[in-house]
Amino acid sequence: MRQIWISRAGKPEVLELREAPDPEPGPGEIRIRVAASGLNFADISARMGLYPDMPPIPCVVGYEVSGVVDAHGEGVANDLEIGAKVVALTRFGGHSDVVCIPRAQAVRIPEGISMSTAAAVPVNYLTAWLMLVELGNVHAGHTVLVHAAAGGVGQAALQVCKHRGAAVIGTASAGKHERLREVGVDHCIDYRNLDFEAEVMRITEGRGVDIALDAVGGESFSKSYRCLRHCGRLFMFGASSFAPSDKRRLMPILKGVLNTPKFKPFDLLDKNRGVFGINLGHLWHEIDRLSSLFEQVMEKVGDHTLTPVVDREFSFEQAAEAHAYIQGRNNFGKVLLVP
Repeated sequence: MRQIWISRAGKPEVLELREAPDPEPGPGEIRIRVAASGLNFADISARMGLYPDMPPIPCVVGYEVSGVVDAHGEGVANDLEIGAKVVALTRFGGHSDVVCIPRAQAVRIPEGISMSTAAAVPVNYLTAWLMLVELGNVHAGHTVLVHAAAGGVGQAALQVCKHRGAAVIGTASAGKHERLREVGVDHCIDYRNLDFEAEVMRITEGRGVDIALDAVGGESFSKSYRCLRHCGRLFMFGASSFAPSDKRRLMPILKGVLNTPKFKPFDLLDKNRGVFGINLGHLWHEIDRLSSLFEQVMEKVGDHTLTPVVDREFSFEQAAEAHAYIQGRNNFGKVLLVP
């Protein structure tokens, strides 16, 4: 098999394509010949040595794949037969062309859904569905602030909001606004040149939003919190501002940490607000719950209620280019690595 290794912490050039023997599935596992692997900002942070949950470097990361089942481990039921097309969560190791995973982490791909479309689902759509539906109870009449609306989670969140009847205020660079409006964002904010907090309050006539989704981190958490109306909910699910360039730098990290708010219980009580931290990678001990959410999301993908947007596919040999592309905030939707 071939794998994309992080050889050391650093710029995209530290990525290396290596070969290794194909793994054998253990008890309760299936083996998948990978058609496409998802690339997420967590993988970028891992390459820079900034992701606390990552394996020790050198390592192979990657949280999601699509492909074909080609072997069963001992004790695996034949509900996913050899040759079945599946999409799966991988707790690291997904940037490989062969993976072995527990059967519970895979879902059959619905008829008519391509391998690339399926690979764009797990991390982005499960995160959005968990925040907005499972915990956020988003519904018609709500207004949702979505940071990085053109990104993978941003596009997933937009589609979930539209499915549930909610309005969306999206932040993105100005060059992406026209396309964002075309796909359903109600109000766009150029976060590079405008204060999104002031713009949100202007757009909502001082009322604020019902839900804010923030993976920027640092001061952005404080501002998103202040954008909430009474009974509003802030979901924090990342800290991309800690890695503004392709090289690990101490000052943005320190600035981000120092500007990260400490939420006070009595302030939450007074303002009737809620604050949630979301980390999909910390739900592995809740695999039954995660699997149930996965099935719900794939059902919506299968009936085209949710339609993942694949921005670009990069070959494994182009992994460094793919990392730079995401880190430069160039993508509109999902970026995939294709063996």
